Amino acid sequence: MSEPVLVALRGASYAYEDGQPVLRDLDFEVREGRALALLGRNGSGKTTLMRLLSGGLRPDTGQLAVADQPVRYDRKGLTRLRTTVQLVVQDPDDQLFAASVGQDVSFGPLNLGLTDPEVRARVDEALAALDISALADRPTHLLSYGQRKRTAIAGAVAMRPRVLILDEPTAGLDPDGQERLLAALDGLREGGTTVVMATHDVDLALRWADDAALLTPDGVFTGPAAGTLARTDLLEQAGLRLPWGVAVAQLLQTQGLLTDLSPGPRTAEELAAMTSRHSAPPVPADG
Repeated sequence: MSEPVLVALRGASYAYEDGQPVLRDLDFEVREGRALALLGRNGSGKTTLMRLLSGGLRPDTGQLAVADQPVRYDRKGLTRLRTTVQLVVQDPDDQLFAASVGQDVSFGPLNLGLTDPEVRARVDEALAALDISALADRPTHLLSYGQRKRTAIAGAVAMRPRVLILDEPTAGLDPDGQERLLAALDGLREGGTTVVMATHDVDLALRWADDAALLTPDGVFTGPAAGTLARTDLLEQAGLRLPWGVAVAQLLQTQGLLTDLSPGPRTAEELAAMTSRHSAPPVPADG
């Protein structure tokens, strides 16, 4: 990969107090512009890894670097880190605390000491990016779950991070809510934000991500999503199943409907379009 590394852990280990190491001698990189899905079984260290990347935890050994510069864990260093990397946790109620949507989204920019016009501009920009501008004055306790999710993400986006890390962002959303959130994330990516998503959903990872990182007992394995999520050995170590799209692609290959070099379907719509191209033309009725 030629894309520059925005944030990286080098030789990082971490253990919680009185516990076994959760991560040991880990190397992990987030590259600019690459949508990255982070997958692994419960207890594999996904949450710990995300908190290390965002500065919520400090590695016991090794280091965190932003643009090849080691992070300093003083006020100035952490402020610099959090204008580069933002983490949104899985439960929005753990992140929202202000009376209204606009007030909640403005919290981070205000803490940066920005002027009122600058704060308003960032809030307006973040609300628009998550398609919740109409909710600016809505009390947070009156929001639906999906609206609370997008409000929490907007609060992170208002910091204008280069890297946005999301912990299970589609969990608990209905299909329409998932599609709306994914559309918002696509807009953020087009605007230059690099997105990292932790998820248990291998089908979502195959559809959405450029790269996939699998956390296993032997370490983390990162590579292009289609190839990595077809590795049954790695999936078994990570406690994950084969994605639907990979299984379908393998079936199509055995039927001669897909070459080994052709990308497989990632959604039911792509499968329908792919199979329709191979369907036999209708037999004309006898005249």
